[in-house]
Formats: sequence, structure tokens, C-alpha cells
Amino acid sequence: MSLAPSVPASSEVAHPKGQWSPKPVLSAAEVAARIPTGSTVFVGGSGGGLQEPGRLLAALEERFTTEAAPTSLTIWHCSGIGDRESTGLNHLAHEGLVKRVVGGHWGMAPKMADLAQRDVIEAYNLPQGVIAQLLRETGGKRPGLVTGVGLRTFVDPRVEGGRLNAVTTEQIVELVELAGQEYLFYPAPHMDVALLRATCADELGNLSFTEEASMLEAFSAAQAVKANGGKVYAQVKYLTEAYAMHPHTVKVPGALVDGVVLAPDQPQTSRQYYQPAFTGAVRAPATSLPGLPKGPRRVVAERAAEELTPHSVVNLGVGMPDGIAQIASERGLTKKLAFAVEHGHIGGTPAGGVEFGAVYNPAVSMDAAYQFDYFDGGGLDIAFLGVAEVDQYGNVNSSRPKGAISGAGGFINITQGTKRVVFCGSFTALGARFDIGGGQLRVTTEGQVHKFVEEVAQITFSASRARELGQEVLYVTERAVFTLGDEGLELIEIAPGIDLQADVLDRMDFTPVVRDVALMDPAFFQ
Repeated sequence: MSLAPSVPASSEVAHPKGQWSPKPVLSAAEVAARIPTGSTVFVGGSGGGLQEPGRLLAALEERFTTEAAPTSLTIWHCSGIGDRESTGLNHLAHEGLVKRVVGGHWGMAPKMADLAQRDVIEAYNLPQGVIAQLLRETGGKRPGLVTGVGLRTFVDPRVEGGRLNAVTTEQIVELVELAGQEYLFYPAPHMDVALLRATCADELGNLSFTEEASMLEAFSAAQAVKANGGKVYAQVKYLTEAYAMHPHTVKVPGALVDGVVLAPDQPQTSRQYYQPAFTGAVRAPATSLPGLPKGPRRVVAERAAEELTPHSVVNLGVGMPDGIAQIASERGLTKKLAFAVEHGHIGGTPAGGVEFGAVYNPAVSMDAAYQFDYFDGGGLDIAFLGVAEVDQYGNVNSSRPKGAISGAGGFINITQGTKRVVFCGSFTALGARFDIGGGQLRVTTEGQVHKFVEEVAQITFSASRARELGQEVLYVTERAVFTLGDEGLELIEIAPGIDLQADVLDRMDFTPVVRDVALMDPAFFQ
């Protein structure tokens, strides 16, 4: 395979107009110049730089800051895109550039979330899996997606309809009834432009993703935009001649692509230029994977890991739950479990932190929408998710911590499709410090914020819906473990060394059901 550009930059004029014809190699600035005011733009990628078309986003920002154009864009995206600092959708966080954003997760782009927080833009949060599946429906020119995902949560139009601020008034989710059952209907959007990233493009625009850390939803997004008569542009690391790539590596056919931008220095993630263990090119030894240091995060991961059973398919959410993968690796359980992340991987050890969505040594990598089909269909045996707030009913807020806009990501799909759900988080927030050792836990400084509240600020997980679905639910913290019962939250375990009244019940805004309370295993506190 030749990795040198085989067509000159901006060589569009020589190409015929058919779908299956050589595609122009453009500069990022040329792509930015082709995005009209008022367009609806789908941005591919995920947090931590996974498949992020960073060169295209930066060029669009540059055009706006120099020309004040385009304006009033509507942005759609599945995952959080950015590094929690300045990359990804942070490039587009300018008043006037963006009118509306519909996203699955907002936490990776704090500058964009700030615009929504201040009522500068219209803002929606829909489940990540819903958006991924909705792209397929849009690409097939179907009217939209009908699903139970989101019922009774903040996405339900009877609650908030996924709207995140006061200036967002249009309802884009509908409650419908089919065969006597309630569902949510998400209408198919009209999309004008897709900005994607791949590893390699050939002269015909066929795209391969061999060095990408996740497959995500590039094909579905390209098809959705082309079905609406729009334009698809892809940033790539390599260019090659037509038919040089193995057909099994091509995930987006050139017929769906209108132009490519060469970015030979594009990193695989925002933290690593290229990690071959993310792609299956090599297998990283377990001893080379990051360890989990002593502390409350490790305590939660060790207690939660007790819920693992061999030969299960397991989902780990972002944040505190990702430590469970490290505990499983330390215990030699990785080959007896299949970790599945919503970005499309099954098997291996999920990466943590900002690179969440990448996996070391994956066994399977598929498009995200099909992974969500698997999740929605009950494929997962157990799921471990993070938590910002829990209320007396057992509802969980993980999408709006302390009122800030973060977003649900794949949380709603996962928690409504899995039989056993374990929520993992600290008991209080902001400043809690502990003395851990000798098989005991002692609180030396208490957290300033209670996380067990009378009512959550936003319902990301609906306890009433969980009861309807017959789910088993646990809530694991460093000092206490709860279960979801018919009467609400029930306390079932506390850490050795903890005072039940002073360290647990007095730090809650409600009184849980308390019957027989056991001690957590002292081994977690050595």
C-alpha cells in the first residue's frame, strides 16, 4: 500500500461527478468554507480524541473568528467530543457560530456546556445509543426511532424531554403507544454535513479505520447525511491508490464521501499518538496496564468487583467504575470476562479517564449502533455505572452533577437494558478524606456535599422503570452499600470502622430502609 498522497491538494476540478469517482483532497480551510450558515452538522468522534476530526473543527473555528461565518449551526454528536479542556467541540463554542446542539454527552466539551448553561444556545441531551441508532433510521429514510429507551427519565417528554435550559423549547421527543405499550419516538433529523475522521482514504474516498481506537458510527452518519442530500468530509492520516485497501478494513464506502483532508500527524487519542493495543495490532501484557492505587476509588472497585461472575459480558461506565477493569486484571479475571463498552468493543481491558471508549486487547470491535442493539436487547449480564446523586426512591442522577451539564452518554441505554446494575460512587463529594488500613475505613475529613438526597436534580436512571423491568440494583460507595427494594433505598452493608449513625445516616438527606446491615469485607481496606 502506498501511503503517499496520490492526488494533488484541491484537485477537485479534474474529477467526474459520479458517486464512484476520485474524491478531491481538500484543505481543512476549504471544508470549513463549504459549510453554509444555518446548516445541521454531524460531528463524529468521541472523548479523548477518539476519531475526532480535530483539524476540521479547528478550521471551522478559525473561519468563524476571522469571517464571522458560518452562523446559526445546529450540531449533532453521539459521544462527548473533546479532552475536557480545549479540543473537540470546544472549538465550536462561540456565540453566534452555534444555535443548537443535540448531543449524547457534554462533559468532554466544557466550553460548549457553558454556552448551554448560560442559555446562549438551545441544548438537548439524548441517549448516546438513541442518536447512534437514529442515524441508521435517518440513513434509510425512515421517519425516526421508536424505542423504550428513555422512558421515565429526563428524556421522557413528560419529564424534561431532553431539554437542558430555558431557551430550549421545541419538543424533539414524543410519547407514543403501540400495541398497548408506551414508547418514545425520536423523529429523524435533517442533516446537511458530516465531519468525520478515519485512518486511510483511497482515491475513491473509501475509508478504513485500522488505527482508530473505536469504530463508532461513521458509516451510519455518512449514510444519514447523504440520504438528506448533504456532504460528507473525512479527515485522514494516509492516502492511497484505489482498491489498495483490503475490503474488510473499509467501513465507509467512497460513494458516501465528498472530500478528504490529509492530516498525517493526527494522533490516535488526545493522550497517545498511537497505541497499537487499542487496535489489535499487538497484545499488551497485563503487567503493562495501569494499576489502581490505594484509596476510596479502589475500595469501591474491589467491592463492586465482587458482583462479577465468570464468563459474563460486563459493561463499565466512565469514572469510578472503570477501576473495576484494573481490579479484574489484577485478579487474573480478564480472560474469564468480556468487558463491553458502548463505543463498540467486547473483550479486553477498557481504558480509563479521558480515553474512555478505547480498549486494550479487544476481542471484537463493531459499530456503536450495533453494540447498542446488543445492550438494548439484554445482552449484558451486568453493568457498573457512575453516580452523582441518589434519592430516596432509588433514582440516580449521573447527567447533571451539582447542576452542571454533563450528559447521559450511554448510561440510559445500558441501565434500562441490563438485568443487574451496580452504581459506583463516593458517598459524599468535595473534600472527603480517609484513613484506610488494618481492615478498616475511618473518615478524617467529611465531604462538603451530600450525594444521597431527597430528590435528584435530574432523573438519569428511573427506579420505577427498573421495578417494572424486574432489575436487580446495587449502589456501592466506599463506606456503604444499598439495594433497590420495593420501599426505596435499603442499606445492606457498611465498612468496618464506620459509625452507622454519624458517618452514614447523618450524611443522608433521607432515612433509608435499615434492617440487617452486614460489614463489607475487611480485605478491601488493607
